Amino acid sequence: MQVDHIDPNGDDNLENLCLSCWNCNSSKHKATSVIDPESGERTALFNPRLQRWNDHFVWIDNNTQLEGLSAVGRATIERLKMNRPVIVAARQRWVEGGHHPPDA
Repeated sequence: MQVDHIDPNGDDNLENLCLSCWNCNSSKHKATSVIDPESGERTALFNPRLQRWNDHFVWIDNNTQLEGLSAVGRATIERLKMNRPVIVAARQRWVEGGHHPPDA
């Protein structure tokens, strides 16, 4: 896991930090908002300090892929490349080992 700045332009206060996998952190880069692929509207990325995971995401395909339940969820999944094949394959191994999905 890597320490990620929720707001890349913000400071190092704990309220602006979260843990992120390397894939999400490197895919996010400096983005704070992106285009929702369904509506075409700009929306903020998911903020784990202010929003509930279950309001924006659901596990599908035997808990190996994410589906967005909202514009925030859809845009975050796309920008952070959360369903990249290598990540999905890793999740499959975690499911088989009983370590996934995480508790929400």
